[in-house]
Amino acid sequence: MSRIEQLIGEIEEYIDTCKYQALSNNTKIIVNKEELEELLVELRLRVPDEIKQYQKIISNQDAILKEARYQADNMIQEATAQTNDLVNEHEIMQRAYSTANQVVEDAQIQAQSIIEAAINDANNIRQGAIQYTDDMLRNLQSIVLGTMEGAQGRFDAFMSTLQSTCDVVANNRNELVQDMTPQVTEEEMTPAG
Repeated sequence: MSRIEQLIGEIEEYIDTCKYQALSNNTKIIVNKEELEELLVELRLRVPDEIKQYQKIISNQDAILKEARYQADNMIQEATAQTNDLVNEHEIMQRAYSTANQVVEDAQIQAQSIIEAAINDANNIRQGAIQYTDDMLRNLQSIVLGTMEGAQGRFDAFMSTLQSTCDVVANNRNELVQDMTPQVTEEEMTPAG
């Protein structure tokens, strides 16, 4: 298990241990920002190392192909040397041509098979590295989106509390304004006669 997978596991465990926010229907949690940020910082630092490691594996594809070509060239050289030896012997020239051609053909088939196997192996390694990197980035994206949703929920609750407080203040001011309006008595309303 890579360090990135361990970090993602630690973040998931941390999230599972967080307390639920009151009145949130168990959908919002309270997190320690510093702890979560520390885990995310370490995750960010580890991702480039893992990607470099897989790029190194992919770059080994060239070495595998080079080795396969080297072996193929050696086989062809050996086949060619055998062909030259057989051709030099006059009595068995016809048989030598036939055998030499078969050796060269077999060597070419084997060399092509080695090259194709090396290319397939290199492509499989590359696909695996790309898939692994994509899985790690998908997990990281999921964690970041979860963190953003949690933060949005806390922000919405904060704004709701501020709005309630603002409404109370407005109501109190309205009551004060009503108290400041002069009260007219019934006697003042009756015309003098």
